[in-house]
Amino acid sequence: MEKGVQRWIVDISKWNPSSNDFSFALSLLPQTHHSSITRFLPLLQLFLIIFVKMEDRKRALVSLLLQYTLVHEVLGIPYPDIVINRTLEGKPFLECGRFCFDFPNFNFNVSHHGDYVAIASEPLCLVGLDIVNFMIPEKETVPEYIQNFSSYFSSSEWDRIISVGNNEEVLAEFYRYWCLKEAYVKAIGSGLAYGLHKVEFHHTNWTSISVKVDGVTNQQWRFWLFDLDKGHSVSIARGHPRLAIESYKRSLKRTKFNEEEHNVGLHLPNPRFVLRTVEELISVIHKAKRSC
Repeated sequence: MEKGVQRWIVDISKWNPSSNDFSFALSLLPQTHHSSITRFLPLLQLFLIIFVKMEDRKRALVSLLLQYTLVHEVLGIPYPDIVINRTLEGKPFLECGRFCFDFPNFNFNVSHHGDYVAIASEPLCLVGLDIVNFMIPEKETVPEYIQNFSSYFSSSEWDRIISVGNNEEVLAEFYRYWCLKEAYVKAIGSGLAYGLHKVEFHHTNWTSISVKVDGVTNQQWRFWLFDLDKGHSVSIARGHPRLAIESYKRSLKRTKFNEEEHNVGLHLPNPRFVLRTVEELISVIHKAKRSC
């Protein structure tokens, strides 16, 4: 099942397409996805006034390119047969149909923020992924900025954030906790509709990460958090499929696994992220379309 565990990441700052290049890349995707490049920004970005619309379009486009390339390369599904939809809460999922027999519960998640767009997949467990870029608005101090989000953290988490050190360290600590919370709610398919304050993380120097949900430690999850360059962090959540919200469960192939089956999926190796380029993704999809 290890082939189903994929971690890909793209640095979009290295892709500066002309209008024609962008239009060509977009044309490779099904028409039904074209409007997704104008999706609303995540909650954190609603507080960030400084953003460039073209960069947001690039992130949305590359996210879709990653999804279609990963499904085609990992599952071997012919490009015209790939159907990717979203739940009402916005989580993307693959409509497997007659495919996906190699894995009991193939699913994936995507994230983009700052210079990076990434995708992670799992063959059995739920997967949640989040990237954060350590940014603040121009006209706020670090304490003022993070105070906007204080209600999303437990008292224990908040104490660790504000007491970690100087403003730079406080901001990094805040973003790392936020990154884990987002990965969790994205894994279960709820998005920000789920109360982030109900999810409390504990760690030892950002390793051995555990979670309490409504005050109860849940052993059916594993988490990883990595610092990237240029002030970014990325987190991965892996959990039992039965913990997904009902609307997301309907998109999954299976949600019932016995303890032995779940433990196999839960303890699969967590590989390093593979750096892909936009040009590679475009080439794969273009070739796949031409061969049909």
